[in-house]
Amino acid sequence: MSALRPGSGALSSPGRRFGSWRCCCWWWWVLVVGVAVGSGDPWMSAEACPSSCSCSSTRISCVDPERGINAFPVLQTEAEMENITDIYIANQSSFSSISDKDLHYYKNLRNLTVTNSRLTYVSKLAFQNNFKLQYLNLKDNNLSSLSWRIFKHLNISYLILSGNPLHCSCENMWIKLWLGEEADIQELRCIEDGGARKLLSRLTLPNCEVPTATLTPSNLTKMEGENMELLCTTSGVPSPELFWDMIRVAYYEIATSGQTSKLQLFNLSSTDHNSKISCTAENIVGDKESSVVLNILFPPKITKLSDAIPDHHWCIPFSVTGNPKPTFKWSQNGKPVKEGQYIFTRIHDYAEREYHGCLQLDSPTHINNGRYKLEVANPYGTDEKEVDAHFMHMPSDATDPEPYYYGK
Repeated sequence: MSALRPGSGALSSPGRRFGSWRCCCWWWWVLVVGVAVGSGDPWMSAEACPSSCSCSSTRISCVDPERGINAFPVLQTEAEMENITDIYIANQSSFSSISDKDLHYYKNLRNLTVTNSRLTYVSKLAFQNNFKLQYLNLKDNNLSSLSWRIFKHLNISYLILSGNPLHCSCENMWIKLWLGEEADIQELRCIEDGGARKLLSRLTLPNCEVPTATLTPSNLTKMEGENMELLCTTSGVPSPELFWDMIRVAYYEIATSGQTSKLQLFNLSSTDHNSKISCTAENIVGDKESSVVLNILFPPKITKLSDAIPDHHWCIPFSVTGNPKPTFKWSQNGKPVKEGQYIFTRIHDYAEREYHGCLQLDSPTHINNGRYKLEVANPYGTDEKEVDAHFMHMPSDATDPEPYYYGK
């Protein structure tokens, strides 16, 4: 997740932004009306839905202030909760918190409204299973603070926070940076120590800034078997925590001192090629990630060479690893295969450090039968492997000295 930037409207990528306030209002109206009428969805039985709420197959609405709720509504089965896409809660004076388990089974939840209630606390893990959540309306509650980490893994498009007694604190600075001009459109205010209310967009605090992270070196090309050292330097106030994130890298050591951390990688292998290494600095204002991708040089290896497969064209399939990309050379019965329009090497895919492809043959005949050898090479080594291929029986009359081609 990238750093929060003023006006960016994004927690994790520049492309993630809020719509206009008018759009937010439209969404809010759709939710109120849609939940109220059920949009034609079949309604659940009274036994399946909490008594103080009304439910359809995809929506839950809890708006009765007299038969109020004090916790998130729970349906009878996990399957029923997984089908829910919209939850609307309003006018609930006893509803005060969203814990890290309340929404666990609402995996397809897209729109959540909790408004005009006593919501005071939202756990940092409240939406850990709600990856599809896009619209969140927490207007007119009792929230004094909210952590950006709650939304770190989400793609939230609309966030409404107006009408909450937010403190003018560093912990809430991320809201100003994330919402940008949307904070003014919502007339979002915070409360200063003396009790005065201030537009959040005008909040300035000393020693309160998004951290930075710098990863060096930027060029990570190494030979297989070599070692490597990376340095991550962070800065920011409050002082950030520093985290390393590595995928597939097997042998490493980390030593951290102050705002600098050293990562040592040992005995790099071909399996480390294209691995991403990230260094992230986090504080209560936001986070900043710096990342690099390992480029490990290693000799080629043929991991698969299989029997010919009849398809639209005949194919002798292979899988080959190697960095840089190896050259491919074929021979048939000890003689070089001359590639051209009807016989050629075709790479279909490159994934997990392997090239997957075919020696493709268009309408081969008996003269193409034989033992095929694949040789691969790059500046760091070679490999070869053989396979028998049979495409067509010899014709009964083989007196014609010229090649006699048949269709498949």
